[in-house]
Amino acid sequence: MRICLLSYRSYRYSGGQGIYVRYLSRSLRDLGHEVDVVSGPPYPELEDGVKLTKLPSLDLYSLPQSRRCLANPHKLNTVPNLIEWLGVCGGFFTEPLTFGMRAYSLFHNDGHRRYDVVHDNQSLSYSILRIREQGYPLVATIHHPISIDRDLAVKAASSLWQGMGIRRWYAFVNMQLRVAQKLTHIITGSQNSYRAIINAFNLPEDSLRVVYDGVDGSVFTHTPGVKSLENRLLVVNSGDIPLKGLKFLLEAVAALRTERAIELVIVGKPMKNGYTQGLIDSLGISDCVTYCGQIDTAELVRQYSMATMVVVPSVYEGFGLPAAEAMSCGTPVISTTAGALPEVVGDAGILVPPADTGALMEAISGLLQNPDRRRHLGQMGRRRVAQMFNWQNAAKRTAEVYEEAVEYQNKIEAG
Repeated sequence: MRICLLSYRSYRYSGGQGIYVRYLSRSLRDLGHEVDVVSGPPYPELEDGVKLTKLPSLDLYSLPQSRRCLANPHKLNTVPNLIEWLGVCGGFFTEPLTFGMRAYSLFHNDGHRRYDVVHDNQSLSYSILRIREQGYPLVATIHHPISIDRDLAVKAASSLWQGMGIRRWYAFVNMQLRVAQKLTHIITGSQNSYRAIINAFNLPEDSLRVVYDGVDGSVFTHTPGVKSLENRLLVVNSGDIPLKGLKFLLEAVAALRTERAIELVIVGKPMKNGYTQGLIDSLGISDCVTYCGQIDTAELVRQYSMATMVVVPSVYEGFGLPAAEAMSCGTPVISTTAGALPEVVGDAGILVPPADTGALMEAISGLLQNPDRRRHLGQMGRRRVAQMFNWQNAAKRTAEVYEEAVEYQNKIEAG
């Protein structure tokens, strides 16, 4: 089968979308399929045999805020570029919309090759419907409803004005809702996301298929020669947003450090004037909190291996890839019960209520004092991930959805 996988942005080492594209495309290739990835920046890291077609954008969010509206007029020579620039200057996030426009032009104007199926990785742009109108069977992945991110961010806003700005930035959610309602074959990564998407998008239940994401157990395994350090917590924070619940972990660390030496390592980059940096300073814990930036896979595995435990304090997760990756490395996990995290962690980790600093603090303190339990949870976690979450199974199930979409499209064309 010839597959085109669309992804409007594909961070290599943080956030789920780039990781999803990399490993799903590789596993589909291993099943004998021919896979092309069409992506906007940042571009994914792909394996040999998977073709990457780059769709450049203005990529304005990679620039300092003061420079985002100082565009070169010569770069505003296409409709998508102009919309992207106007959107950023007006406080809107337009990348999903403009990526879809560029992808449609690639298919329509440039005589792009014929595919058996097109798979959209949650851009949910109006233009993917136009691609389908050209006769391409269409499948879309919705990792979770972005309306959840929006609502949590609005709730955490410090003022009415800030809340209005957040709603404006998330205006693309309305497009995604409308597009999703016109799709017949949607993949999501958990039973929890299935229920949330059905409710948020008002979709028929038979339009969604649950396909669990995977973890590459040959890569995510304890790094040889690396010892687990004492009193070292690790959290993966791909976005400085309320959804990730980092606020509650920071508060727990502030309380715990009064009774023991403790260190928190955050995988990710602090945003200037971001959601959490001010809290770190106000809690007086900047000396025991370290950001290690956006790191490659080998360094991420090393960080998992060095950690006493990994903490996932999210207020919502559509799947929870860091929890699964840490478990695959044999590192014990403390997670909230938010979203799909209980499906991922199961009985192989410690689960606490979301947005509960006290429960998080108690769970961390108890596990720090119990090395035998840490060892036991690490062993259970690795077994659970190997049995339930692997990319080979994900690719096989995804290919089955492709076949369903092809059969559906053939019936439509046959009248």
